[in-house]
Amino acid sequence: MTSANKTNPVEDAERIVAVAHRLADAARAETLSLFRSPALRPDNKAATGFDPVTEADRASERAMRAILAAERPEDAILGEEYGAQAGRSGLTWVLDPIDGTRAFMAGAPSWGVLIGLSDARGPIYGIVDQPHLDERFEGGLGHARLISGRGTVPLRARRGVALAQATLMTTYPEVGDPAEHAAFSRVAARARLVRYGLDCYAYALLAAGHVDLVIEAGLQPYDVAAPIAVIQAAGGVVTDWQGGPAHGGGTILAAGSQELHAEALALLKGD
Repeated sequence: MTSANKTNPVEDAERIVAVAHRLADAARAETLSLFRSPALRPDNKAATGFDPVTEADRASERAMRAILAAERPEDAILGEEYGAQAGRSGLTWVLDPIDGTRAFMAGAPSWGVLIGLSDARGPIYGIVDQPHLDERFEGGLGHARLISGRGTVPLRARRGVALAQATLMTTYPEVGDPAEHAAFSRVAARARLVRYGLDCYAYALLAAGHVDLVIEAGLQPYDVAAPIAVIQAAGGVVTDWQGGPAHGGGTILAAGSQELHAEALALLKGD
């Protein structure tokens, strides 16, 4: 099969989208069974410090991988918990079974399931799913929409906002290393409102037009593939802090408009 981003036949795009929603449904079942449950028992993946993982993370990714093995055996997979699996189609499913495990542990509904699909050039489709809130943000392959119990609405990033009027979000106040934190602080000092701690949900809110900027550092490919696809489908802009592709991880600058992106990028680069 050729890459969907190169030929994008309607019939294959429809199959891809259908499979992606089955992945999200399966991940919902696994994650919700342990969210806010006394049976949740986090483990620590880190030799030093704290990098939590739960059985909900593992079960969510296993469920998604099982569907892909049956429905898309030619595609590659990159997942946070079970690593990389080679494929032959030119497409890679990039999975974060729970983005925001710390929030998940705390019972806060700012975590999400990230399902991205990439070809050689980067993400072409993504889902950011928040199971507890019943909100599924989808972008790419002709879609830019929020599907929830309240219905389906288009996703449109907010435009016409300068940095002085912008809402900026990041996960941790201590962004990156000292140099990266200083760069972030230059942007934060100019923004109207800065908020912390929403993990992947901040990217979803940007795509929905509620947040104007998300700036982060120290990310992995599975943290960013799905959000990039959703935000770009909603008309936003996503790069690293040098203005290049961000899907490999590291630093990320997401903005609702090209103009706002340029304003923030100049400050991050120290121009």
